[in-house]
This record gives sequence, C-alpha cells and structure tokens, in this order.
Amino acid sequence: MTILEHELLLSEQLRRVPLAELQARISKFRAVMDRDFPGWEIAIVNNKVNMYYFAGTMQDGVLVIRPQDAVLWVRRSYERACNESLLEDIRPMQSFRTLAEFYQPLPQKVYLEEKTATLEWVRLLQKYLPFGASEGINGVINELRLVKSTYELTLMQRSGVIHRTVLDELAARFIVQGVSEAELAVNLYAEMLRRGSHGVARFNLPLGEDVVGLASFGKSGLVKTAFDGPGGTGGTCVAVQSIGSAFRKLQAGRLVYLDIPCGVDGYHTDKTVVYYYGDLDDDPFKEKIKAAYEHCVFLEQLTASLLHPGTVIEEVYNKVMEQFDHQYEDGFMNGGKFLGHSIGLVMDEAPAIARGFKGKLEPGMVFAVEPKIALPGIGMVGTENTYLVTDGGARSLTGKPQPLRCIL
Repeated sequence: MTILEHELLLSEQLRRVPLAELQARISKFRAVMDRDFPGWEIAIVNNKVNMYYFAGTMQDGVLVIRPQDAVLWVRRSYERACNESLLEDIRPMQSFRTLAEFYQPLPQKVYLEEKTATLEWVRLLQKYLPFGASEGINGVINELRLVKSTYELTLMQRSGVIHRTVLDELAARFIVQGVSEAELAVNLYAEMLRRGSHGVARFNLPLGEDVVGLASFGKSGLVKTAFDGPGGTGGTCVAVQSIGSAFRKLQAGRLVYLDIPCGVDGYHTDKTVVYYYGDLDDDPFKEKIKAAYEHCVFLEQLTASLLHPGTVIEEVYNKVMEQFDHQYEDGFMNGGKFLGHSIGLVMDEAPAIARGFKGKLEPGMVFAVEPKIALPGIGMVGTENTYLVTDGGARSLTGKPQPLRCIL
C-alpha cells in the first residue's frame, strides 16, 4: 500500500476533532495564561494527551502556543499529523534546532508541562532554546480539561453505553465455571472493542497506559498493586500487575470483581461491577458480603446525590463520610482516602473527591464514583459508575449501581 493510498484510507475513516473545538481550547488556554501569567510569551506542549487535546493528533513533536500563533511542530509522523489534525499551522521539524531558528529572539521565560516533561527532554530543549527560566502549565491545562464540551460529552456518553452494555448486560454469559481471570478480562475487553471502544485506558502516570483492565476472583482482588486504586490483582505475572491470572480458575463461592476500562475517541468512562458466582445462601460469609456490598451502593448513591453545581468538592467527601460505617474503615478503598475522581482523556484526572480539594463543582464536570471495600479472606466488593454534573444534579453515563447479582 502506498503512502497516498494509506492517507486516503485514513481520511475516509477518521473522526477528527472539529477545528472549532481545537480553536476554542487554544483560545481558552490563552485566556487562562493571561489571567495567571500576565505578559507570558511562549508555552510548549509535548505530552501526547495534551497534544491531542489542543491539536487533535499524537505525534513525536511539540505544540508551541504564543499569544499571536499556535504551531504544531512534528518530527514524526508529519504526514499523519496533517491527515489527522485540522489545526491550521502544522510544520515539519528535524530537531529542536528548527525551533531555535524560528523563535528568535527567544523569550527569557518558557512555560512547560513540568509534571510530565522528563529531565532529559528539558535538557535537550534548553540546549537549543537556552531560556533563562521556566514555569509549569499543568495546572492551566488541568483547569481547561476539567469542564467538558458538548463534543467531549458526546464521546463519553457513547463510551458509557458500551460500558453499561458489556458489564451490566453481557458479562454474566462469560462468567462460567473454569474460566480464568485473564480469559474473562480479555473476553469482556473484546466485547467493548467490537462495540467501538478505543481499546486503551490512559492514566496520569509516566507509564500511563493499560489495555485490558482486570478481573479478580475472590481473594485475588485484595492483592494491592503499584497503582493507586482500590481494586487488586496478582496480574499475569510479577512484571504485569493487571488483567488477571491465566491460571486462577473460577470456582463456585467466589466474588467476581470486574474493572474493565472503556473509551471512545480518546475519552474514557470508568465502571466496576461485582458478581457472585454460585449460591450466596451457601456462603458462610453471606451476611458480611451483602452488608458490605449494600453499603457501597448506598455510598455511591449518596455521593451522586451531592454532585450539584456550586458545591465544594471536599464537602461532598465530608458529608458522605459522615454516613460511612466505620467498621469498614480498614478495608475501605483498600487504604485510599477518596470516593472518586475526575475523568476524561485520562482515567484519573484531578481533582479527586477527597479532602483538600477546595474547587467548586460546575456543569460539564465528569466524575467516576467508586466506593469499594476489601473484605479480608473473602475479596473485594464495591460499585463504580461515571457521572456528569448538570444544572439539575448528577446524571450517570454508565448505568446505576445494581444489587449484588449471583450467577448460578
């Protein structure tokens, strides 16, 4: 296939980020920069997720924004960037030397994504653009990404439909005697792909991508991982703390914990469901399991009921925790101190629904609400759904928490 044919094929299938959307984001970026950093002259974006947010493509390069212009400089692949992005000014670059020749005279201060830029990248940039000082812009970008546009919400709503369909309606047919954790996770992941999921979950971390998610049976859901989340798994091996074990087979009398991510065109939703495989009436821990699960449902519903515009985020956490049953304190969120988190282009956007977050809720913000309780010797129970903050309160994008469902 020639390059030309490849470009034509891509052009017919692409769902590009609309130009008006990109222009609005860059305009809002400039407005917030003017507010927070009066007199700023140049900002450089190199994180791939943020590049996609502002330019509609993810390439090896940088997006340079100034008050008077915005240029996407691409080392590889320039052709693909031109095909995918509707940004008006896209240029090839060989190295940072290209930027050094273009941006003369260079301002004394450059604004960078200090949270995600590596020391090596900054040193290389400074070699060719010897700026005297730098300041971070992650807070500016996080503020912009927090409130979703109509375009973004449309994608998240589509993801929510896929999520609800697969985990609430289809999952039971795959939960069968002898299936392994890994096989179950992969089967559900494949069902999401068939329905249009983009197939990856991005996180706000240096190694920030996961593919399948995880399925955990019984006590394996209690195995903590390096990721700061309540759900656990032994993983496929020591080197991969995700998906689940290919050798741990489902038996009757086990909780089935499913946290399989979903997203459409870069935008995620988050949802967790828990099933019980077997007859719960035969389980000696029946009442303990039911009580803990029902408390999680109560906490999710209570949290969602408090997600109103103008409410301080920290107050939501405090009010919910006033109703928290402290017998579960040691196992709540597997040691975490939060009820949920913002979500969008990455799964774990800021802010979290936790103490210390003083910002106020606004229409267009989206949060995953995920109360979960670890039951020692038994497994993990809990619920999770993704909620959109509207003028009339929270609306779920992924369905509502369900009673504990048993599969016989």
